[in-house]
Amino acid sequence: MNKTRIIARLDVKNDFVIKGIHLEGLRKVGDPNAMAKKYYNQGIDEIIFMDAVAAYYDRNSLTHIIEKACRDVFVPITVGGGIRKIEDIQIALNAGADKTAINTKAVQNPNFIKEASEVFGSQCIVSSIDAKKKVDGQWEVYVDNGREPTGIDVLEWVKEVESLGAGEIMITSIDKEGTKKGFDIELNELVSSIVSIPVISSGGAGKKEHVSEVIKSTNVDAVSIASLFHYGIAPVDSLKEFLVNEQKIDIRL
Repeated sequence: MNKTRIIARLDVKNDFVIKGIHLEGLRKVGDPNAMAKKYYNQGIDEIIFMDAVAAYYDRNSLTHIIEKACRDVFVPITVGGGIRKIEDIQIALNAGADKTAINTKAVQNPNFIKEASEVFGSQCIVSSIDAKKKVDGQWEVYVDNGREPTGIDVLEWVKEVESLGAGEIMITSIDKEGTKKGFDIELNELVSSIVSIPVISSGGAGKKEHVSEVIKSTNVDAVSIASLFHYGIAPVDSLKEFLVNEQKIDIRL
């Protein structure tokens, strides 16, 4: 069994890391390169940089941040937001990223996942999915940084992106994101049980116990964390020590 990865997620707007609730009400929390270096020094396994305003400009604008981060950070880096063309993926990889996260373009043209995985390999392609629960208890896929509903069922979509060649899935619960009230356990359990590729859980960590809960209760392969790290609630090394020594969870050290 693979060891669970702990990933820092940095949502970036105008060269600042920002954080909100339900992907809204965004406010600045720090410098992306300084925060990435801090998390790396504390022992983070991977870092995800997401362009929070790429939907407005139809492009990803994090190249200079990634190039700078790669001078000090030597863990896998994923870049997402505004990835619309094969050339966008190439630019991100040339800047030093190891993977790209794709959401909106994949919904608009599912074949883009297939094309991208054939060109760069599945290991470079992360299907980023923003999910919101409907009144009937099902989950719907949202795009444009969680702003626009699509009418697509999340559980059907995760199976489709896997079949198209995505190497990983990052599932973000819009309902839980930024609330610090814990992950959507049911959503993560269902998603991780119906696909065979790695699943990254994102959205909801407010204390260390939330991280151990989602790992123990589901089959997710990684946990993406923002508020817990950004606000100093639990530094990376402290969280890892808790997971290993108190929760007896097998994670990367």
